[in-house]
Amino acid sequence: MRVLLLGSGGREHALARALSLDPAVTALHCAPGNPGTAALGDNHALNITDPTAVVELARRLRTELVVVGPEAPLIAGVGDALREAGIPCFGPDRAAARIEGSKAFAKEVMAAAGVPTAASHVCESAHQAESALDAFGPPYVVKDDGLAAGKGVVVTEDRDEALRHAAACGRVVIEEYLDGPEVSLFALSDGQHAVPLLPAQDFKRAYDGGEGPNTGGMGAYTPLPWAPTGLVDEVMDTVVLPTVTELRRRETPYVGVLYAGLALTSKGVRVVEFNARFGDPETQVVLDRLATPLGGLLQACAIGGLAPSTRLEWRPGAAVTVVLAAENYPASPAKGDVITGLKEAAQVPDAYVLHAGTAVGPEGGLVSAGGRVLNVVGTGADLTQARDRAYEALGRIGLRGSHHRTDIARQAAAQSA
Repeated sequence: MRVLLLGSGGREHALARALSLDPAVTALHCAPGNPGTAALGDNHALNITDPTAVVELARRLRTELVVVGPEAPLIAGVGDALREAGIPCFGPDRAAARIEGSKAFAKEVMAAAGVPTAASHVCESAHQAESALDAFGPPYVVKDDGLAAGKGVVVTEDRDEALRHAAACGRVVIEEYLDGPEVSLFALSDGQHAVPLLPAQDFKRAYDGGEGPNTGGMGAYTPLPWAPTGLVDEVMDTVVLPTVTELRRRETPYVGVLYAGLALTSKGVRVVEFNARFGDPETQVVLDRLATPLGGLLQACAIGGLAPSTRLEWRPGAAVTVVLAAENYPASPAKGDVITGLKEAAQVPDAYVLHAGTAVGPEGGLVSAGGRVLNVVGTGADLTQARDRAYEALGRIGLRGSHHRTDIARQAAAQSA
């Protein structure tokens, strides 16, 4: 199977790694890719939000499956263009991708499907925003209605801050605050059937203890020793399958990965948000533990051949990933700084490094090229061993001004010790 993977971040390096381990994948191409994916397949310069350009490259490479990593190409209609050209695509059409592209649309779908979520109001003016904030009270939750790369949400006790965010975004969804821990669950769908991956937890805030601004994610781990028994079955029954069924009823079948961001509240499971692609950095730990070959799974979804009886196989143990972020991330990350120590990090047993925001510098060495620069993954028999290996490998890497959280999976590891 000849596969073209779209994207350039840590999620895409994790996908490329998993695809490269599938014996059925005979050729792997990445566009644009990064220096990490270049070691696994061929990188191609490409504007991945240009549907025509994507189709042309896929044809030239005689691609049998296109896997879309980030959300922007989906919202741009890349999935639609590929299917019209007869090229199998793992990733929803533009209409179905609105489940991420518009928070208001997602709420509408959830209401129609009976999916449990936070009560909310869609607001387009300062007056509407004030009324909604006062109706729910603090903590205030204000979400940009459109795409914001995981950083369009403000949760604050400060009403003025909430109003400023609403004004800056324009159209927002203001909703009740959901208590309880958050969980990410991905489900692969062919438009009719769906199969769950392992639940994971990520860490959104920039600094230890959940302090600092929201980011795209500073680390993740799986399994979740504290998660209730039967959680995955409950989410499939009450969230994923009703949503897939409702989108199919609307004649916009959902083909790809449906990412359910969940809160385990005192009143039960509630959907915080949907995304139309794999989460980053949760993908890095979930795919590490997947034993079922990934290429065949994604192809089955793309061609409508996912058997309802599909059961995935998982490697035992645990995986932890820690994000190494550039100086001043997430505000205005520094770029172009030299990265050292990758060979030393690779010598740590059962640990490896995924590239997220890297580039080849003018002198041929590796330099930072984004806010989240590297994802360091550690694996082990349990969370303690996995996180020890991740942090040991991370400690061997050098990047001027970089920062990372030191508490990824610490509490969960202590609970399961």
